[in-house]
Amino acid sequence: MSKTVKRLGELIEYIKGLGPVAVAFSGGVDSGLVAAAAFRAHGRDAIAFTVGSELCTYEEAREAGWLAKAVGIRHETIPMTLLSNEAVAGNPVDRCYHCKKEVFRVIAERAAREGIRTVIDGTNLEDTHTYRPGLKALGELGVVSPLLALGFTKDEVRKAAKDLGLPNYAKPSAPCLATRFPYGTHLTDEAIARVRAAEEFIRSLGIEVLRVRDHDGVARIEVEPDMIPKLATKRMSKKIVAKLLSLGYNYVTLDMEGYRSGSMDIGQKR
Repeated sequence: MSKTVKRLGELIEYIKGLGPVAVAFSGGVDSGLVAAAAFRAHGRDAIAFTVGSELCTYEEAREAGWLAKAVGIRHETIPMTLLSNEAVAGNPVDRCYHCKKEVFRVIAERAAREGIRTVIDGTNLEDTHTYRPGLKALGELGVVSPLLALGFTKDEVRKAAKDLGLPNYAKPSAPCLATRFPYGTHLTDEAIARVRAAEEFIRSLGIEVLRVRDHDGVARIEVEPDMIPKLATKRMSKKIVAKLLSLGYNYVTLDMEGYRSGSMDIGQKR
């Protein structure tokens, strides 16, 4: 028995021991693995809930439904308007705490209507090594994190997802669109829509991993280092600049340090 098969077995057994579960399901690789294990553990007694809000990308919402079908788990999307919560829209340094508190409260309420008391999510061991104020909200609400409880690293998650045949096992992380703005910047529907449109356009040019960081009229584009030369060509840069200026940006810059997860969290305590 391979190590990955053994770890998968441990995950399924752990979730089986929780009884019927509701999975907070973003459609990413972490929650995808948890949903697949939950379905194997409980079948129809497991359900995945995806929150659809203005802070999500359209691609993420589509992929969540697609992945749920591939996994086989029951799936529902819960629409929410998170920017109506000023603690979220104000974008304080602990914005993620307020956002997670609201999202998981709603998921727990919806799960309760199904007779399910336990909500689980895809937090893994490495999430505790970065700035994640949302973890506090999960603890307060009693959310269970099976991957964290069993010490799964991101690499182990991807290997297990691949072993299960999940189509998104190599999918890059996709945090909410609020992460594109410096803390303290008030979030609006218009600003979020502008970032979403900018990223969708650049992605349509064949750039899969990117972030458009919004600095009050300045678009700072982060891509993987080996993609920087591609974006810096005259033809490509002209296309991107024209599009982003049309969206309302005043300046368009390419970050020469390249993409790095959590670049807006630099200086924040864990």
